[in-house]
Amino acid sequence: MLTFFAPQLAIPHGTASIDFYTNAFDAAVHFCLRNDDGSIHVTELSINGALFHVHEIARSNAPGQGRLSAGCRGRVLQAGCLQALLDHSQAIAVVEAHGSAHRTCPHCCSPQLVKNGSANGLQRFKCRHCARTFNALTGTPLARLHLRDKWMGQAQALGEGLSLNQVARRLGVAQSTAFRWRHRFLACPKSVQARQLVGIAEADESYFLVSCKGQRGLLRRPRRRGGKALAGCKGSEYTPVLMARDRAGATVNLVLQTNKAVSVQMALKPLLPPDTILCTDGSVTLASAARLLGVQHQAVNVSRGQRVSGPWHVQNVNAYVSRLRGWMQHFKGVATKYLDSYLGWFRMLDRSGPMGPQPALVLEAAMGSQAVTSIR
Repeated sequence: MLTFFAPQLAIPHGTASIDFYTNAFDAAVHFCLRNDDGSIHVTELSINGALFHVHEIARSNAPGQGRLSAGCRGRVLQAGCLQALLDHSQAIAVVEAHGSAHRTCPHCCSPQLVKNGSANGLQRFKCRHCARTFNALTGTPLARLHLRDKWMGQAQALGEGLSLNQVARRLGVAQSTAFRWRHRFLACPKSVQARQLVGIAEADESYFLVSCKGQRGLLRRPRRRGGKALAGCKGSEYTPVLMARDRAGATVNLVLQTNKAVSVQMALKPLLPPDTILCTDGSVTLASAARLLGVQHQAVNVSRGQRVSGPWHVQNVNAYVSRLRGWMQHFKGVATKYLDSYLGWFRMLDRSGPMGPQPALVLEAAMGSQAVTSIR
């Protein structure tokens, strides 16, 4: 169960409208108590599930009491300040809820814990077994990451699939910071994929150009970004990726060292139970791997125009690959060493549907939440 902190904003006495919050931030009004003259006394609103209160400044005859200076009132009412307060409180709530049901020591895995004060807004715990202290972020990729008021914005940017330049402008950070945060947030989601495919499983091979983007030295002949390699589709300038997906939507993307049948067999072995039926596009490599694994194999000859043969087709996995390639195009090239991260990023987006994941769920996934990342 999540516990949300509700920040309170002060407004001048006599304010009669809160349309700014409802129009600019699409805030939902829970209740509104007004004075006899119709001005607002206190109201409760929420933005994307985060609560906050707006309260009038109490009038007082004593100078300096119960009132704020004009400059201070302006700063309190700024949209950026409001959003920062909401994002920080929601980020703290999500972090504190992480692992709260079965919390154990990240150092020795002991469940014998006691509360040990708080620091930087987070509850600290002490392990009775190893006597070490920690908080909810210890042992996660987000440990010691600063600017928590921008974490929800980073999570929302990942949910929208924004580029580094767009993220840097939106959050007001350097491009290098946006890059570092992206890969800190994707450290856990990149390893989250189906552990097993059941029923009818479709598989196909996809190839991505080897990219040395961001590196000083090239391991290949220079070429235009997004160009074609001279070595051919299965040459050394391409990275093979095995795409597998069953009819229930469970998806696996595995970056392979080679595209040989033995390599494909080793990748598919833990994914396919003996009763699984593997459907492919007639690839000789996948057919050999299925024969080595001893699973039933059905091939559809796509090269000759055959799309469907009864229940056998590969349209499910082909549609997934098409969505993936279309999504990756706006990054203008992905470094091969980060390909796993981007594949995991797209799996997270694809599982969430066209609306994308909520920022709170992205933040939980970045911390490795089992409730978010568990896939059969």
